[in-house]
Amino acid sequence: MVSNRKPKALSGVDCRAVELDTIAAVLPIERRDELAELLTDQDIETLRHLVNEGMGDNTLRAITSDLTYLEAWGLAATGSPLPWPAPEALLLKFVAHHLWDRQRREDDPDHGMPADVDHSLRSQGFLKAAGPHAPATVRRRLASWSTLTHWRGHDGAFTSPPLKAAIRLAVRAVPRTRRRKSAKAVTGDVLFKLLAICESGSLRDLRDRAILMVAFASGGRRRSEIAALRVEQLTSEAPIEQEDGPPLPSIAIHLGRTKTTSGEHDEVVYLTGRPVEALNAWMVAASIDKGSVFRGLGRWGTVSKRALDPQSINAIIKQRVAMAGLEPGEFSAHGLRSGYLTEAANRGIPLAEAMEQSRHRSLQQASSYYNNATRRSGRAARIL
Repeated sequence: MVSNRKPKALSGVDCRAVELDTIAAVLPIERRDELAELLTDQDIETLRHLVNEGMGDNTLRAITSDLTYLEAWGLAATGSPLPWPAPEALLLKFVAHHLWDRQRREDDPDHGMPADVDHSLRSQGFLKAAGPHAPATVRRRLASWSTLTHWRGHDGAFTSPPLKAAIRLAVRAVPRTRRRKSAKAVTGDVLFKLLAICESGSLRDLRDRAILMVAFASGGRRRSEIAALRVEQLTSEAPIEQEDGPPLPSIAIHLGRTKTTSGEHDEVVYLTGRPVEALNAWMVAASIDKGSVFRGLGRWGTVSKRALDPQSINAIIKQRVAMAGLEPGEFSAHGLRSGYLTEAANRGIPLAEAMEQSRHRSLQQASSYYNNATRRSGRAARIL
C-alpha cells in the first residue's frame, strides 16, 4: 500500500548536514553535525563553489577548519554569525583576542580574549592550549577569511594600514620562537635505522619500507602526496647504466597538483635503484596494479582498497621512530622533506640539483637547510 504521508521537511541544520555529505568525497569532514550547526547556508554554498573550482583538497580542509573556527569565534564574541564583508573593527577585534601579552594580562584581565569567549571556544574544543595564538596561525586564518570574502564577491579590509599595524605591533610585543614542523630532520643515518626494522618481509614491513624510501628519495615528498600516490602516476623509465654493476631500475612519478603547483604542468621526479625495488616489492606482494599505491592493512593482513590518509603516513613514521629506539616527539613526516635537503647538503649535492628533485619553489626555504648544515660543521661554529 502506498503511503499518503508527506516526507518530513528537513531543518536548516539537517539540510546543511546533507549538503556537507555531498562534498565529503572531495573534502573529508569529521564532526559533520557540529559543522552544520556552526556554518551558515552561505558558508556551505561557498565551500561547494570552491570544490567545483578545483581547489586542492588540503587547501579546502584548511579553509573549512578556519571558517568553522571563525564562525565559532564570531558567535562567541558578538552573538551573531560573521558579517560578510567583515568591518575593519571586527578584524581588529580578532587580532586583539588572539595576539596578546601574557605579562600585561596578569595586570589587566580585560587584555586579550575575554573569559566568556575563551570559555565558549574551549568548551567546543576549538581552544586547547593556554596563551595567545601563534602569529602564523592568526595570519593564516585572516588569509582564509580574506579568500572566502573574495569568493563571496566582496572586498575586505584585510590590507588596511590599521590592521597591518595592529598585527605588527602585537607580534613585536609577544616574541615567539618559531617551531619547526619536525624538530629533527630524518637524515640518512636516521633513515637507515628506520629501514633496519622493516626487514621481516611482512606486508606491513614491505609497505612501510616503501613509504620511507619513496618519500625520502623522491625529494622528501609531503605526506599528502605520498598518501594520494596512485599507480597511474608511475611510469617506467630506461634503466640507469653503471660502470661497475648491473643497470639500476628507474621510474618517474608524475606529481600532478601539489601544495605549490596548480597541476597544469606535469611536475615529475624520479626514483632510481633501491627505492624502486622497495616500491615494486610492496606492490607485487599486495597485488596492487591500479589505484592507490599505499593502503591500509587489516588485522589479518588484508589489503584495503582505500588509500592511507596523510595522518596515517605521519603515524607510521612516528611508530617506526619509536621502534628504532628514537624519540617519536622529535620526528614527523615533514622530517623526511627537511632530511632530504639536509642530507643533500651533507653530501655536497648542488642546491639546484636537489631542488629539481624536492620541487621546492622557494630558494630561501631550500637554502636554509643547506646553510644550517654548513654552519653547524663550519669554521665559524668551531672558532674555539
